[in-house]
Amino acid sequence: MKTFNFFVVKLEKLVNDTITMSDGTELYVDSKWDEMGEFNHRVTEGPVVASPFKYDTGVKPGDTLYFHHLVVMQGGQVLTGDDDHYIVKYNEEAINNQAIAYKSQESGSIHPLTGWALLEPVEQEELKTKSDVIEVVELKEALPTKGRVAFTSSGIQDIGLSVGDVVGFKENRDYRITIDGTEYYRTRTEDLLYVEEVYNG
Repeated sequence: MKTFNFFVVKLEKLVNDTITMSDGTELYVDSKWDEMGEFNHRVTEGPVVASPFKYDTGVKPGDTLYFHHLVVMQGGQVLTGDDDHYIVKYNEEAINNQAIAYKSQESGSIHPLTGWALLEPVEQEELKTKSDVIEVVELKEALPTKGRVAFTSSGIQDIGLSVGDVVGFKENRDYRITIDGTEYYRTRTEDLLYVEEVYNG
C-alpha cells in the first residue's frame, strides 16, 4: 500500500481498558473513575502498515508509530475497507502532525518525527516566598517547563540541539507519552524557548 501524506497503523482497540495481572488474569478498567477520564487510557502507538511516500520519514512497515491521542478520538479515522486500520495525519510543512515518533523494528531505536521533541523530565527548583509573619500556602503545583532532550532527529539537529541538552518550553506543553515503559514530554519544537544547559557528556 502507498499513501500520499499519512501513515496507516493497525490497532486492535482505541482505549487501553484492561490490565493484565502477573498470573495472566485480565481486568477491565472503567475510565469514568479516573479524573482525566478516557484521556489517560487512549492508545497512542501501533504497528505501521503504510508510510507516506511523499516524505522520506525513514519509517517502514512493521515499525512502531507513536501518535497524538486525537488519532483515536470519536472512533478514529478508519481507512476505508479496513476496520482495524487507522489514518495518522502527517505533513512536514505543517505544525499539526499527528505522528510524533517511531521505533525501528530492526534496531529498536526511537526517532522523533518532524516538528516534535521527546524530553525527559528534569528536577525543577521550587521558588517559595519565606516570611516569619505570613504563611504562604501554594494551592497548585507549578507546571513543568523544562526537559532534557531524549532522542535526536534531523529536526532537533536543525535547531542546534543534542541529546542531553536541557531546554525550556512554554507552560502547558508537558503532554505525556509513554514509550517502552518510560514517560516523556512530547513537545513541539516550536514550543522550545531556550537552552538552559548544554550537555557535555
